[in-house]
Amino acid sequence: MQATALRARPDFADLPVGVPFPAAPPRPRWMHVAKRAIDIVLATALLTFTAPVVLLAMLGIVLVSGGSPVYRQDRVGVGGRTFRMWKLRTMVRDAHAMLPELRKFNEADGPVFKMRDDPRLHRLGALLRRTSIDELPNFVNVLAGEMALVGPRPPLPEEVAHYDAYALRRLVVKPGVTCLWQISGRSHLSFEEWMALDNAYIDAWSPWVDLTIVAKTIPAVLRGVGAH
Repeated sequence: MQATALRARPDFADLPVGVPFPAAPPRPRWMHVAKRAIDIVLATALLTFTAPVVLLAMLGIVLVSGGSPVYRQDRVGVGGRTFRMWKLRTMVRDAHAMLPELRKFNEADGPVFKMRDDPRLHRLGALLRRTSIDELPNFVNVLAGEMALVGPRPPLPEEVAHYDAYALRRLVVKPGVTCLWQISGRSHLSFEEWMALDNAYIDAWSPWVDLTIVAKTIPAVLRGVGAH
């Protein structure tokens, strides 16, 4: 078992400066280099291949909702550092102001908000989410080094503010575009199961594990199981 480590997060004002949680098991340097190389090659290829789909989705968002079809949202990455994550907009433009009134309809446990028939979605929103097309701009974050292809999904700052030490451990690695949660039921899983899968990935990751998860993500997305 790895010794407990203190991870300081000086840019995260709402949390304690130091929170003890287990570090990730050490990996040989070549594995980190291989992971980054795979991220760059595949993210570049996937951005190129999916560009027509993204452009078509952007046009559709403008037609049905107006405004910018792309937005950047603050998320928490490795070490508790915040970054701006790129996504296609699936909600109406005043969605954030509507959230307090909708919290009583939350269908998720833990510090996350999930609602199957979220009224904030615009007419294309549900389709973009079900097919994960809204997440395709995440590949820009991968190329920027803020995310990896595989890793725990990046949480919102207000979610992390309620994490315990076990959940905080998912911040010891880069967040990912896909993860074990994506191929294991997605929104059908409880928060506890989600955190267990992320911690299992942290203990087991390798370039081969990453490639396996990427390969399994495609049929999982096509099935759309647990996506909302």
